[in-house]
Amino acid sequence: MDNLNFRRNRRLRNTSGLRSMVQETVLRKEDFIYPIFVVEGEDVKNPIASMPGVFQLSLDHFAAELDEVVSLGIPSVILFGIPNVKDAVGSQAYASEGIVQQATRFAKERHPGLVVIADTCLCQYTDQGHCGIIENGNVLNDPSLELLTRTAVSQAEAGADIIAPSNMMDGFVAAIRQGLDEAGFESIPIMSYAVKYSSAYYGPFRDAAHSSPQSGDRKTYQMDPANRIEAMREAESDVAEGADFLIVKPALSYLDIIRDVKDNFTLPVVAYNVSGEYSMVKAAAQNGWVNEKDIVIETLTSIKRAGADMIMTYHAKDAARWLEEK
Repeated sequence: MDNLNFRRNRRLRNTSGLRSMVQETVLRKEDFIYPIFVVEGEDVKNPIASMPGVFQLSLDHFAAELDEVVSLGIPSVILFGIPNVKDAVGSQAYASEGIVQQATRFAKERHPGLVVIADTCLCQYTDQGHCGIIENGNVLNDPSLELLTRTAVSQAEAGADIIAPSNMMDGFVAAIRQGLDEAGFESIPIMSYAVKYSSAYYGPFRDAAHSSPQSGDRKTYQMDPANRIEAMREAESDVAEGADFLIVKPALSYLDIIRDVKDNFTLPVVAYNVSGEYSMVKAAAQNGWVNEKDIVIETLTSIKRAGADMIMTYHAKDAARWLEEK
């Protein structure tokens, strides 16, 4: 044993104090964006069966949710609307009294310092469930851009701090940027769903937002999970068109893509820890198969370690509490 020469890496793990001092990735509650589903009506608090702990909320219940988010120190929410009426062109997405517009005004009046992000898409609002206008079974790109731009401007008029277009139409950032600028909203940033895969992990969200396609799928506009280089092309396009943030969605199966985006672009990177990822953890925890607190903190830390500057996650409230306990 006298001649052995090796590194004693364990020296820096001996105590919790040492481990804290050399920790490379720090997860903070300020990293979180909390998604909220808002619906029309009164006294609506519908539990989402596939997403335990998450609800569809009318504005009267939305108030308590906002208060809790702010009290926990979570800096931002992203709003998804579920309208009472849907039509072929998703007109409630850009209506001045649409549910997201109402919720945005409500949130900014109640908590002016809370950063309100508006999801900008048509799928929850169209009767066919796609992110654009349908003609002969095809999703039309350019005509859909006009409606998405109207939606973004309407959301900005309602007071949204950030516009987050999630539709994956070609040119959507350029169209929305031009529309916002022409409407006098040059200072409103765009948080682009730049790299959005056609993923099976979205299943619970579609239950929550009532946004499943009535026919076909979204593979003509969302990305193939097998593709990596394509993600760089998508992100590069959005950077050139004027995006201010780049979202990668989903997160866990695409940690390599998060790292690629972080390494290749200088914009802030947002990872969306999506509904299916959340629901799997919840189901395993409810069955006693995993320690929920430990696995959530480990999961979110891995997403940040991969390169995410911010994380959209349904775990945000629980994680914020757990981080305070550390």
